[in-house]
Amino acid sequence: MALFGTNGVRGRLDALTPALAFGLCASFASWSKGQAIVLARDMRLTSPMLHSAAASGIMAAGKDVLDIGLASSPVAEFTLAQQKAGGLVIVTASHNAPEWNALKFVDGEGVAVSRERGELIGQTALARTYCLAGWQSVGKARPIPEAAAVHARAVQGGVAAAKIRKRHLRIALDFGNGTSALSQGVFSSLGCEVFALNESIDGNFPGRPSEPTEANVQQLAKTVKAEGCDLGVAWDGDSDRVVFVDEKGSWIVGDKGFAISAVQACREAKKQKEKLIVTTVATSRCVEEACAALGAKTVYTAVGAPYLSEKMAALGARAVSGGEEVGGIIWPRFSLAKDGLFASAKICEMACRTPLSELVSELPEYFNSKTKIEAKGAQAKAAGLNAAKAHARGSGARLTLADGVRCDFDDGWVIARASGTEDCMRVFAEGKTKKRAEGLMEEYAEIVREAAGKA
Repeated sequence: MALFGTNGVRGRLDALTPALAFGLCASFASWSKGQAIVLARDMRLTSPMLHSAAASGIMAAGKDVLDIGLASSPVAEFTLAQQKAGGLVIVTASHNAPEWNALKFVDGEGVAVSRERGELIGQTALARTYCLAGWQSVGKARPIPEAAAVHARAVQGGVAAAKIRKRHLRIALDFGNGTSALSQGVFSSLGCEVFALNESIDGNFPGRPSEPTEANVQQLAKTVKAEGCDLGVAWDGDSDRVVFVDEKGSWIVGDKGFAISAVQACREAKKQKEKLIVTTVATSRCVEEACAALGAKTVYTAVGAPYLSEKMAALGARAVSGGEEVGGIIWPRFSLAKDGLFASAKICEMACRTPLSELVSELPEYFNSKTKIEAKGAQAKAAGLNAAKAHARGSGARLTLADGVRCDFDDGWVIARASGTEDCMRVFAEGKTKKRAEGLMEEYAEIVREAAGKA
């Protein structure tokens, strides 16, 4: 039984029980280097319970707990680096519905634990073969109440704070009842006039669903227009995902929010000889094109935050920016984490110079088309993927096989991937015209559908 998904272990309470949380954290603590593990949680109703089980597992394995309690994922990952701890556990289901929860694991180097690296941790937890300390050697717990304040000071120090304060930006912030509300003071301290939405921290998510999709942030868009704001920001439950609304009230898709951040990172690193942008195979090519114009090369990874941080850690200083299409933005000079709070402060800095709508208009334009195809079981998914690869190899496209099959053409691209959580395959295409995007999507969808249906 595989426990780890693309980013930690996720499930409803009947699957992700306190007993399993104990075992996973005891196993992770045994696996980790160093004597201390940072521990944080979000505001979900089951999080305090799972947080307690996680702390018990860590201490039972003889490691100390550096407990920052209720905190955003960016604050937790920043604290890991500050404390030079052996690892980090975050109890959070990020953008998922209220009944879900998860444990995210990060190693001492700040790299999230992927499905592959987590396999041994999961097996050890299920077999209960993790190391348990004797009664005289159990770990201790130490609270770190200043974690959010330390992160906030670092955010302010990492942007052109004086420029932002001078500009007196008007910004609408949709906290989505999540942990980003704990960092509202960051933006006030930068001299912004804040119009706060859904700022009460509540694991029931009464204001809107946690994921900041276009449909879910319409209140934010209306507020930006009604209040004459310079921009709007919306986060998911644990604050690693972030999306933006421009001064006209238009939602900016996650790819483009990342793209304008990556372009800025390239400009700031203009004297650097080699500049690399790290992103997933599902991200719009507007990122690659926009950054190529500034001398940067794009490196593609499998979908999932752990693969991004793994690659960026391996590339070191050559990686100047990282991110993904769902609103994850990494500024590696600040943190290897998807830090939606720091990313937002940098966007505020950019908005002091140029309106967001103009920054978006400067990006290469692509149209997209998406679908998903029923593929029940591993055999059907494998058949669909193999058929897509065979078709792609005869197409003259540039292939990327890091996750599924991505085919890049001069005027567009298409990807076919097997879902890791559903009985389906996804086909996503982009083109310089809507007709080209739809044509690529339909072409590959038909190939995948036929093969999966016969399997």
